[in-house]
Amino acid sequence: MTAVSSTSDGLPALAEEVEQFVAAAGWDQPPQLFALVPTAELLRMQPELAGQLDGGSALTPIAQDSLPDGDLGAALAGIMWPEAVRGCALVQEVVVLPPEAEAEMAASGEDEDRLRQLAADHPERQEARLVAAVLRDGGEACVMRLRDHDDLLKGADLAPNLTAALHATFA
Repeated sequence: MTAVSSTSDGLPALAEEVEQFVAAAGWDQPPQLFALVPTAELLRMQPELAGQLDGGSALTPIAQDSLPDGDLGAALAGIMWPEAVRGCALVQEVVVLPPEAEAEMAASGEDEDRLRQLAADHPERQEARLVAAVLRDGGEACVMRLRDHDDLLKGADLAPNLTAALHATFA
């Protein structure tokens, strides 16, 4: 992977890069977490990477160990990053529903497990790969690729709960 600027302006491009990296392995993957580290620091610690990284870019995404099976929120709540990590990105596959179906399900009063099952069985559901990226200083970006489309949806507001959970890993 190449690296990108550490500014919030560069974060959407970094989220796209992470999505492309994960997409190369195909669909049906577990959630994956990436640390966003300063490229200069990474090159100082591992000079042998000089030919693989863009030394002029501020941040480089580094894939982390697999997240534990089970509740993603609980796994994220247990993460604490060292100071050298300037941000993080999480990739996960999600089910996307039309807004009216989401509103109907939210009003149903069903528990979380039942809602997941209803979403998975919904006739209008779409599968997607979501990347949420945040910076320690508050920047955030999200991209989402629907499984049946090549277009990449972009916007920090695609996953506000997830970006909030990622920001909390820096608290």
